[in-house]
Amino acid sequence: MSLTHRQEHDVDVVTLPERLVMANAGEARADLKQIIQSGNGRVVVDLGETLFMDSSGLAVVVAGLQAARKMEGDVYLARMSDTIRALFELTRLHTVFQIFDDEAAAVRAFGKAD
Repeated sequence: MSLTHRQEHDVDVVTLPERLVMANAGEARADLKQIIQSGNGRVVVDLGETLFMDSSGLAVVVAGLQAARKMEGDVYLARMSDTIRALFELTRLHTVFQIFDDEAAAVRAFGKAD
């Protein structure tokens, strides 16, 4: 399990793994927080590769949001499958995060927020 990370227009873009569950959530949380803390707090989390996520996976994304907001940044979510979107809606987290259909729109939204 590993996150992939790249910079695009001063925004950190992080792609989460295919499965984000208790077994790999600790490592994912640490990696995501390190990426956020070494950047400017503006992060797009790409969920396009993520097919399954449990509550531990949700906790990783929420911890990332908390870390980004401490830096006066934010975490935007992109490319959610219907299954992952249903999980966010069930937990009402879709009201907390800005969710975009594609990564490019999420990156552009940070430019509009300035």
